[in-house]
Amino acid sequence: MQVGRVVGTVVATQKNAKLEGAKLLLVQPQTPSGESRGATLLAIDSVGAGVGERVLVVIEGKAAGAALGKKNAAVDAAVVGIVDSIDYREEP
Repeated sequence: MQVGRVVGTVVATQKNAKLEGAKLLLVQPQTPSGESRGATLLAIDSVGAGVGERVLVVIEGKAAGAALGKKNAAVDAAVVGIVDSIDYREEP
């Protein structure tokens, strides 16, 4: 699981039938302290997240599909939570 920030949305008029009605989000992975890291992900939203929110993302097909209740769907990443806060202390 990773922490990230929703930076945009994607509209696809044609997609796999198992993904009909699914909201697609662009998520920028972040460190616990909030710094961007790595490439932006395309993820299916399962919790109603919006642009600007900090979220939890699973990045693994089986877990992502299970989070959506669509085990055989072609999914690599899914937003599974909206982060309220992170208590992060860097070790000396």
